Amino acid sequence: MNRFDRITAILIQLQSKKVVKAQDLADRFEVSLRTIYRDIRTLEEAGVPLFGEAGIGYSIVEGYSLPPVMFTKEEATAFVAAEKLMEKFSDAVIKKNFESLMFKVKSVLKNSSKDLMENLEDHIHVNKRQLNEEVPDNVLDVLFKAISGKKAVEMTYNALGKEHTSRLIEPIGVYHENEHWYTIGFCHLRDGYRHFRIDRIRQIALTDKDRALERSSLKEYQEQLAKNKVPFTLQKAVILVEKQTALYLKERKHYFGFVSEIDKGDQVEMTFLTQSLEDGFARWYLMFADYAEIVEPEALKLRVKALIEKISKKLN
Repeated sequence: MNRFDRITAILIQLQSKKVVKAQDLADRFEVSLRTIYRDIRTLEEAGVPLFGEAGIGYSIVEGYSLPPVMFTKEEATAFVAAEKLMEKFSDAVIKKNFESLMFKVKSVLKNSSKDLMENLEDHIHVNKRQLNEEVPDNVLDVLFKAISGKKAVEMTYNALGKEHTSRLIEPIGVYHENEHWYTIGFCHLRDGYRHFRIDRIRQIALTDKDRALERSSLKEYQEQLAKNKVPFTLQKAVILVEKQTALYLKERKHYFGFVSEIDKGDQVEMTFLTQSLEDGFARWYLMFADYAEIVEPEALKLRVKALIEKISKKLN
């Protein structure tokens, strides 16, 4: 990227966020902090009203307006893909808001880009996920508002194989994995952090209750989780898997709390932190057990043996 394009991109990023850190800009454009400082000075000399605070970042003075951003054809095609994905992966409220956003985006496109988007729309299709009819159509919207406003939500949750329970949770993040949306939050009923699958939520409402404490962000929570520092019931498991088999575990291993792996010649040593060592993890391990071995803990070995014995009896 040449300097002009980089400075233009920096200006766009400054408009997209309230505060932008110099280090984030340096990381994005793969340049030194000194280069970013020079670029910022260039913007200031061009009349862009910026202010910065050491250790915090740069901001554009509120009220300063700039001409509409122009999108390239490549960026316009990316919007088409994003719109199709939103149709599949979002709830009704978020989808409606995104649809409104897209009308505004399309309004500033060049005619050639508009034609390109219209031509592509009929040639891109994403199979829609069948949603449970009992799930409210505004779950994501409520969770996003709670997270940004640092509020608690009340919800009725249907855990797998259990009765509905009323929960007051303080959500800290939302993520998508294995075809499902999840939220992580501090649950007052369980007095600890819990993961909730969104398609198991039956009712949800934003409350005016502030978070009791300053909770970690989702990113911080995940970093703490990897270091086993979250106040959460997690158990460590270490297994050795033959390399050829390990290749097929790439997708599912994260679902069971994958932390790290070490090359051990013909095998790969995998470390996990899991909530369901003796049930979910043990049963998953059985799928490839003839190509692997358990290093620790002993409880996992005993559980797998018990499951194998139970299976053997049913086969006799």
